[in-house]
Amino acid sequence: MKPDIPIWEKTNLTLEEAAAYSGIGINKLRELTNGEECRFVLWVGNKRLIKRKLFDSYVEKCYSILLQNAINNATIFISY
Repeated sequence: MKPDIPIWEKTNLTLEEAAAYSGIGINKLRELTNGEECRFVLWVGNKRLIKRKLFDSYVEKCYSILLQNAINNATIFISY
């Protein structure tokens, strides 16, 4: 049996854990982490993990997160 580690002590979080931790929805987290430029996502095969410390830093710097779908592209607008 795995020991239960608190979310705030984990290095990497699943989407479900990151959503519970941050209050940001799973679908919004998927949108944010789909791009290759996302620094706080770690891909393990098809599994998407969130690097908690980089994610914390990202959220602290953001004022708001808006995503707008352009033709075949997702353009991310981030207000600081």
